[in-house]
Amino acid sequence: MATKKFLELQEFSAEELANEIKETQAQLQKLKFDHAIKGLDNPLVLRDIRRDYARLKSEHRRREVAAMDAEALANRSKIRTRRKRS
Repeated sequence: MATKKFLELQEFSAEELANEIKETQAQLQKLKFDHAIKGLDNPLVLRDIRRDYARLKSEHRRREVAAMDAEALANRSKIRTRRKRS
């Protein structure tokens, strides 16, 4: 079952998604730095931001794969097959 956040991400345009990725990455870096220097009141915020960032990157990659032509998808399958053998 799709989560609410996942459904919201599907409604984003490509530009909005790219902006959200940049903002979330910057926020994650800032929180990591703050946590290393002085500590956070609630360190679980890091986990939430990290998971949001992963969701954004996954949606971005899903869109990239959906936009690939047949040749690129075939090459992608070869790479995945080669990885499985190793």
